[in-house]
Amino acid sequence: MMYSIKSTELRQGAIHLKKIQAGIIGATGYAGAELLRLLLTHPDVEVAAISSVSFEHQAMEAVYPNFASTCGLILCGEDEVIEKSDVVFASLPHGLSELIAEKCVGQGKYLIDLGADFRLEKPEDYQEWYQLSYQKPELHKLCAYVIPELHRSLAKGCKIIANPGCYPTSIGLGLAPILQSGKADPTTIIIDSKSGVTGAGRGLTLTSHYPECNEAFSPYKIAQHRHTPEIEQTLSAIAGTEVKVTFVPHLLPVNRGIVSTIYLSLTEMLTEEELHQMYEDFYQEEQFVRILPPGKAANLKNVKYSNYCDISLHTDERTGRLIIVSTIDNMVKGAAGQAIQNMNLLFGLEEGTGLNLIPPAF
Repeated sequence: MMYSIKSTELRQGAIHLKKIQAGIIGATGYAGAELLRLLLTHPDVEVAAISSVSFEHQAMEAVYPNFASTCGLILCGEDEVIEKSDVVFASLPHGLSELIAEKCVGQGKYLIDLGADFRLEKPEDYQEWYQLSYQKPELHKLCAYVIPELHRSLAKGCKIIANPGCYPTSIGLGLAPILQSGKADPTTIIIDSKSGVTGAGRGLTLTSHYPECNEAFSPYKIAQHRHTPEIEQTLSAIAGTEVKVTFVPHLLPVNRGIVSTIYLSLTEMLTEEELHQMYEDFYQEEQFVRILPPGKAANLKNVKYSNYCDISLHTDERTGRLIIVSTIDNMVKGAAGQAIQNMNLLFGLEEGTGLNLIPPAF
């Protein structure tokens, strides 16, 4: 079976190649709907099937009217999605993806999991933070956790991709260059992150109820958020030593976006110009990471609806601290966009295919 691979030879030839058949399990959640929105415009993908337990047998446009006249798919069961697809995206709450992964692997299909079931390397961390045990531990040997800019080499040949969480993505990209340089004290990291309400999912809760979150701003799950072990796992691998962080997320009264403000001490003082050059060098080949000039501060409105991560760097010479601001759209680079970036890696496509989204100006 041949797929549409973007190479010079194939672009110059007249060979007709089959599009990748993609399926989404959990298509009516926010991340699932965002996946569908992006995949429908991907030049090398055909959306083969989508599923939802809550809305099975209904048309997607009946759940999300924005898909009227653009998506005629009817929501079906997960087995049909797996059968019809070359790659399956699972956008589900934790605890549900391992059995889906088993079916995908058994049928020779790829799985990209947007949930938490394959993100943590240590079973005891999953047990502690999610109160669940791995049901199929053997499947985790077939899996790779991939933030493409940091781990793309791990994706090759994997049957299962663990798509990173939104907070860990913004934080990992923000800290990777300075941690790898050895010029940061990894014992001093404090992370203050803010997320739009879509990060809480589509399910109704008091926290995301409009009167509760509108014109409000507060921290939640202080030093207890489930992304903490994923953040520490990612940063420890970069630093080459165990990293513990203080992580405090906040809920912003906006639909989408994440701003992570990260504080840490430097082992030697660097100017903002030197830091800027370090980050530019580290990300010089990365189309989706934008390092802002010295004196500029990252703003979530400049990444909304895009797969970009904007990073700004600030020094406090009085305290010897570095302050990093890292912003992403939690639904795109923090979820659906990164999942498509990982799919492009799996199938040998140019990594940005289908993701050249320009943020709106207002």
